[in-house]
Amino acid sequence: MSTQREQDEARIRQRIDQIVEGIRAKDLDVLRRIYATDVVSFDVEPPLQHVGIDAKLKNWAKVFTIFGEVSYEVRDLAVTVGGDVAFGHCFGRLSGALNNGTATSGMWVRGTFCFRKSDGEWLVVHDQASVPFDVASGKGVTDLEP
Repeated sequence: MSTQREQDEARIRQRIDQIVEGIRAKDLDVLRRIYATDVVSFDVEPPLQHVGIDAKLKNWAKVFTIFGEVSYEVRDLAVTVGGDVAFGHCFGRLSGALNNGTATSGMWVRGTFCFRKSDGEWLVVHDQASVPFDVASGKGVTDLEP
């Protein structure tokens, strides 16, 4: 028999899988059900933060208009659960084919997800995607792989 913590971790991993599936399907409705309405997102695109579900989904909608086919891969996901909050970190890569037919292998980013359990359901309340940067040049380093 599994503990509540193990069940919660399994559910959070399912939520991450649902994010991946929603991105691959370009399905904003699937993504809307995973994020809290007051989510704060620190994404790789400006501005520095996207506040609220509409801002988060606007960011994904922009991505979906650029890609004809989109894929998303998660690697090395680690999850920590405590009571009604949890966090996870991983590497993620968005890739696919642009609308003009150009294939792109994308780039690996560092991802962090923070969850809050509300009415028995785990929702993302904060996420962050980032790339390392070269201190000397001030430019992002986008060719690294896990």
